Amino acid sequence: MNIRPTLADPAGQQIADRVAADLAAELEQAGLASDADGYDRRFAADILWGSPFGATVTGYPTLNAIHHRLMTTKVAPASHFEVVAALSPAPGVVITQIRRRSADPAGFSEIAMYTLVERDGDWWLAAAQNTPVELARSPLAASGN
Repeated sequence: MNIRPTLADPAGQQIADRVAADLAAELEQAGLASDADGYDRRFAADILWGSPFGATVTGYPTLNAIHHRLMTTKVAPASHFEVVAALSPAPGVVITQIRRRSADPAGFSEIAMYTLVERDGDWWLAAAQNTPVELARSPLAASGN
């Protein structure tokens, strides 16, 4: 019989919660300041990034240039970032879902899945995938998710 494992390590939950909360706060603060370098501060050199519209980017220099352009043109509205969930499936690894809620109810909101990896005491973002929040169109909306 194949038993499905639980990957979250309860011993790492406090670390996962702290790392996720710190990331959400940093993203919110940098977003409000239109500070692309602050927004990308934790991004690893070889980051994998998926936009909410299907584009993919590999590497910090390309992604940071895109974020500079987006923040200069104020594409994203003022937003609040909130941790939806966080877990640590292995020592030195945190996976978190963070929602960006537009301050403008008609504005663009999204949720992202982030994978962070600890190296020499610093937490680096290895990968992220952003998804637009469109609850009215979600088949999960009826279940409350």
